[in-house]
Amino acid sequence: MQKRVAAIHDISCFGRCSLTVALPILSAAGIETSIIPTAVLSTHTGGFTGYTFKDLTEDILPIAEHWKSLGLTFEAIYTGYLGSYSQLDIVSHIFDMFKEKDSMILVDPVMGDNGRLYTAFDEDFPKGMVKLCEKADVIVPNITEAALLLGEDYREGPYTTEYIEGLFTRLSGCGAKKIVLTGVYLQEGQMGAAAYDCGRKEVSYYFREKIPGMYHGTGDVFSSVLLSGLLNDQSMEEALKLAVDFTTGAIQRTYDDKTDNRYGVNFEQGLVDLARIGSAHRNS
Repeated sequence: MQKRVAAIHDISCFGRCSLTVALPILSAAGIETSIIPTAVLSTHTGGFTGYTFKDLTEDILPIAEHWKSLGLTFEAIYTGYLGSYSQLDIVSHIFDMFKEKDSMILVDPVMGDNGRLYTAFDEDFPKGMVKLCEKADVIVPNITEAALLLGEDYREGPYTTEYIEGLFTRLSGCGAKKIVLTGVYLQEGQMGAAAYDCGRKEVSYYFREKIPGMYHGTGDVFSSVLLSGLLNDQSMEEALKLAVDFTTGAIQRTYDDKTDNRYGVNFEQGLVDLARIGSAHRNS
């Protein structure tokens, strides 16, 4: 049977991130994707000013309750940017409503980047995010978010394997079964990610050549592809490679086209390859 995901993210009407990334990527991979929008913005907030914002907090739980009344089930629940303590509490309740023995909860604890907590959050917000991560099977923080979850100071790269694996050991106390760290690099000129199986205490790394520039929405692209791989029965190592390769390809196309980095990355032209992976899984 076709697998189904509930994606709980905001919608940026322009600028490729959040639901405008998650929905097409998961759908291309052959996964039915249902959405709960947490807010609607005219653009994302990175580099744009004057954007509109509509908070949808009051709509989140009624949507979930209607789904529950219909007897809907989900192979995965996938969360991204959550803008308030109230949304953290509501989503935690939704996890309890829909979590099944074999379902997966993936939390992308979107809170900051480049060593800084996003200005929309106060300094205690990471403590609330830790509580949400306790209910997750997989969490996908970047290095900044990992430090915030742990209450530690951010460190600039390049990183050592000892530092990355120390982060994994300390983050395993949050309760997730698997942890994927993005923005990992061990030497200049490379960029990638690392994964940790908390039960087996196994670490895997995967890197590509770093492409110059800073690009919005790449975390959402990465997490969405990672989840698509896992739901198509790939191992964590396979899904990690798929996500790094896909995200790097999207960045490379954007770099080559010299488009405005605020607009997000050209992930759309990679969807055909992602669809082939989903098709191969369905036919296996």
